[in-house]
Parts: sequence; C-alpha cells; structure tokens
Amino acid sequence: MLAGCASTVFSQNVPQPNSANRIAFLALGDGGYHTDYPKTKHILNPKTKAEFIAAEKKDWIAEHRPLEEFSHAPIYVYPETNIATEQGGAIAVGKAMATLCSSELCQFAIQLGDNIYPDGADANDGKDDQKRMDDLILKPLQPLFAKQPDLVVYSALGNHDWKTSRKGVALQTEWMATQPNFYMDERGYYSYKQGVEGSDVEFFVLDTNMLLSGQHYYEIPLRSDGSEQGLAAALASGEAEIEDIERHEVPINGEDHKQLAWLANGLKNSTAKWKIVYGHHILWSIGGSKYDEGHVLRRLILPELCEYADAYIAGHEHDLELLTDDCSRVLPGNKKAKLPLIISGAASKMRGKHTPFSEQQEKRYPEYDLIWSKSFTWGFAHIALNNQDDKLQVQFYSTPSSGSGELIKEQAFSFEHRSD
Repeated sequence: MLAGCASTVFSQNVPQPNSANRIAFLALGDGGYHTDYPKTKHILNPKTKAEFIAAEKKDWIAEHRPLEEFSHAPIYVYPETNIATEQGGAIAVGKAMATLCSSELCQFAIQLGDNIYPDGADANDGKDDQKRMDDLILKPLQPLFAKQPDLVVYSALGNHDWKTSRKGVALQTEWMATQPNFYMDERGYYSYKQGVEGSDVEFFVLDTNMLLSGQHYYEIPLRSDGSEQGLAAALASGEAEIEDIERHEVPINGEDHKQLAWLANGLKNSTAKWKIVYGHHILWSIGGSKYDEGHVLRRLILPELCEYADAYIAGHEHDLELLTDDCSRVLPGNKKAKLPLIISGAASKMRGKHTPFSEQQEKRYPEYDLIWSKSFTWGFAHIALNNQDDKLQVQFYSTPSSGSGELIKEQAFSFEHRSD
C-alpha cells in the first residue's frame, strides 16, 4: 500500500555512525541529462514554453493519466530565444548529496545507468565526447568528490548509454577507466565486494539493456482504466508494436545468456553476507510506460533474485519508488522475506506516476506491493546495511525544483536481511 508523509528539511546535526558495523552508500540514476545536450527531436521541432507544456499535457492525456495529476518538470528557455525544454537537476542533486555526506556515512556510490543523455557517447551531434562525459558524468558530482576525494562511483549502463553505437559504450567505459572516482567493467556487467569478510556485501551490476535486447517482446498500450491488455487483443487491434532493437544492441555470441549464467552462478556461490543486484531497468514500477520491459526482466532474473538476493536497485523511471515482490509467483511456497525493489532514477529528470495503472497492478498481481513513491522530483537514495541488527535501511532524499541543491529528507524504510 502507498504510504505518504510530508517532507522535512534535512538537519546537518547527525552524528557520524560507526562504519565498522555499517556499510552505507548513495544510489543515483538517470543523472546524465543537461540542457546543453538536447534530444534531436527538440532540435528539429523546437517549441516555446507554452507549446512544450501543451505537448506534455497531450501525451499525459493520451496515456490515460488523470488530468488533475498533470504536472511537468521546470522549464528552461535557451538564452536569446523562445525555445524551451526540460530543466535538468543533476547539479542540484550533486549539491544535495554532498550536503548529506558531510554528516552521514557515504563510503561509495552506485550509478544506475543513463549516465549520458540523450544518445550516449559517439552521438552524431558534432560535440566532443571527452567534454560530454566531463559535463554529464563528472561535473554534477564534483561537490561530492571535493568533500570525499576517494569516493568511488560504481556505474551501470542504461538504454541511453547504448543509444548510438557499441563504440559509444566503449568510449564511456574507457573514459571511466581514466577517472579515479568512477568504475565500470568493459563488459558492462561485473561484481565487486565492500566490507570485511563475514559482514561484507557483494554487488552484481547488470547490463539490463543487453539482457532486454536479446528478447523479442511488444510494447502494448494500456487500456483507458490503466489496466494491461493482452497481447492477442493488442495484435488484433493493431496496437501492439514490436520493441525496436537497434542492430548494434543485438547481443553478440550469446553475451546476454552468458550474463544470465554469470548472475545465477555468482549469486548462488557468493560467500558475502549481503547480496545486492542493480541495473538500469525496473522489475516493477508505477510510471505506466515501462511495464512491458518489467515483464521480460522479471522472467529473466527474478527467480535468482528471490532465491539469493537482499535487494534489487534500478533507475529508468525518473522518480523515487519503493516496491516489494513476495516472490510467491516465481518461488511457490517461498518463506523468505519480501524482496525490496528500490528505484532511484531522479538524479536529473522528472516523471509522473500513473495512478490508475498502479491501482490495477495491485489488483492483478498479489505478489506486488507499492510501499512509497515521489514523482515530479529530483532526488536520490541513501542505503545502509546494518550488521548489528541485520537490517537494510533505505532513506530517500529530494531537492527543490528551484535548483537550490537544498537537501530534503523524505521517508525511510527498513528490511530484513534475506539472503543465506
């Protein structure tokens, strides 16, 4: 069930926790957007502020979202023009994280993909890729690195990072190899450990775009009441569209199947106390436009997550969400605690929820539960693994749409350690 609570301004008078018994990190996603790097469609079809908002409202209504819930991101108008686009929040989020980490333990960070908007590196826009990555990946986090020069961000790839070419993906991983504050394996998926043996955590970082690109599936619009329609009905009405997979995204030599085998074997054989998996794409969400991908990804990885993992963390939806799956569908008779699903994709872009869709999901899927969400916001999550009481704690933070970078404390939640 959805739980609501008024936001409170964060106080810096927080004692430094004992790091010997606690592993704590930041989780941020979809931070690679800035108005200096607009989408091609916004260049070819420029809009005034009024036209931009009108187009957003038109899409909102077409997707059967309640008109009374309509909102939009802050609007940026390019200097000396009347051309408008969505304002980005990456700089503000970076300031807010730096404020938090002045008083709260932040040992490292995880980056949940879409690090470079809109087309990844190697985009055909005449812009220098080194500057692009400095602007979109490094610059927003410089306030954080100024306070913690040794902090490392362990990054995942998203669909926008894959957008242009495999060369673009390679350019990003090569750039990160030169940066002391970033890490990404050249394969795009990898694992690493944090903490001391016996109280440690192993992270499994997925390239979910690679996994989805190896599948054949359809995009199917929702019914007017927010419910899903079946594939047969959508095909009969001509509404189902095959997911468009670019040629360069198609897995080579079974690399998607190799990644799935690597994940299954890695989780099963991990000796770490905690096992956490993260990637760009969601398993469940309330945005209403990513659920087809969720269906596919749940089929591919949810059984292993339910059996062995303590949480799954994603971006992709440009909001903050917390959901759970009780694993009863993929593990009948399961007696483990519910699997936390943390979405932190609001590091630079905003998106609204689809309330009718969310309500229909709760009716149709008994294993699914929406715990909390905040849409049309910029923000991130802070996650702590407490070894004294065996709890995973997640605290959500936001920052105002004014771009001030002020830190606002949202809700906090706690989950039982569930992996063996």
